[in-house]
Amino acid sequence: MPLTDADCRNAKCDDGRAFTRHADGGGLYLEVTAAGSKLFRWKYRFAGREKRLALGQYPAVTLKAARKARDDARALLQAGTDPGEQRRDAKRAILQAQETAFEPVARRWWADWRATKTERYADHVLRRLEADVFPEIGHRPVATLAASHFVRMGKLIEARGAAELARRALQTCGLVMRWAVAHDLAERNPVGDVKPGDVFKPRTVTNFARVSAAELPELLRKMAGYDGSPYTRAALHLMALTFVRTSELIEARWQEFDLEAAEWTIPPERTGRKGAAGKRRPHLVPLSRQALEVLGTLRLVRGEDRCTGAALLFPGERDHDKPMSNGTILMALKRMGYRGRMTGHGFRGIASTALNEMGYRWDVIEAQLSHVEGNRVRAAYNHATYLDERRELMQGWADYLDAVRQSGKVIPFRQARRARAA
Repeated sequence: MPLTDADCRNAKCDDGRAFTRHADGGGLYLEVTAAGSKLFRWKYRFAGREKRLALGQYPAVTLKAARKARDDARALLQAGTDPGEQRRDAKRAILQAQETAFEPVARRWWADWRATKTERYADHVLRRLEADVFPEIGHRPVATLAASHFVRMGKLIEARGAAELARRALQTCGLVMRWAVAHDLAERNPVGDVKPGDVFKPRTVTNFARVSAAELPELLRKMAGYDGSPYTRAALHLMALTFVRTSELIEARWQEFDLEAAEWTIPPERTGRKGAAGKRRPHLVPLSRQALEVLGTLRLVRGEDRCTGAALLFPGERDHDKPMSNGTILMALKRMGYRGRMTGHGFRGIASTALNEMGYRWDVIEAQLSHVEGNRVRAAYNHATYLDERRELMQGWADYLDAVRQSGKVIPFRQARRARAA
């Protein structure tokens, strides 16, 4: 006899058996296990083989629903389709869609891409994907994404006042989709159809905040008298003397310095410079006498035994295995009264302007600023032949900073160069 709902509710497993089957009709039965679980199953034959299809757990699936599922499966069987195989195909399709969704694909791209990037930069890119991109399109299979999905995502970021982040997010998504195409996960990269200028509002290019030449003496004096951490004070002084990028400074390790040769070689994985072939190149920073004094002070403060090998020059305040935060330098400048008027990167702008006005050769200055040189042969030649001029430039810059700090007065740049030559 067919089952009733009361039969299903009261069905039990016979003593001593692992399970008992209670037949309903048309191959449908309720399987009750010794543990008490109840599962509807349908027995059928396909291609001469007996098979079973699970239709759901009772009481979540009612007897009526189980019968309908049996009838639907039987219709497939009569049409020549194996219901069990179709279900497995559907599950595989769902699994494949999950594996090829934008987020897991982006994480696989990131794992490959990060190999040539600094840890700090790679982590930043992943955090931005997690915060801005994955919530919007992370669940969508890459093969189904269209340009409109990326435009909407970028517009949402722009709408909260983060226009530059929106542009960078779009650029990163383009890299992910290009990787997906290369790995046969998508047929095309729809981000290639989108130009940021057609999507986002025009951006105003602004330079990093920096003080004027007239304010430089006061800034240097405040830096010399800064009463915060000696590491922060040393970082400010070394940044002013070397005008490297902030990340290059705070991630510096003692093994990069040759104090006898008075040279600091920033390894290629931490520089912002690339050659004509797109490969990163090391950057050589000649060290002035003043820069060597700052390094000597650091060694005294921390101890000689902690200033070797891969040890950081500027360890983080809480985690000494991680570098000082860029925010530490900004906070120090804020405490000195320069909030919004000066950044660590601002020293690069000051040095660039001053050194050009002092009369140093433009290409020597550009080489020391680690700006891109497009011609590969010329770039290698410059690196080798400009070293003496760059040593002179770095020492001249350090002497100029000393002079304006000690005098407390503005010294015209050209006058400073003539005085040094004399």
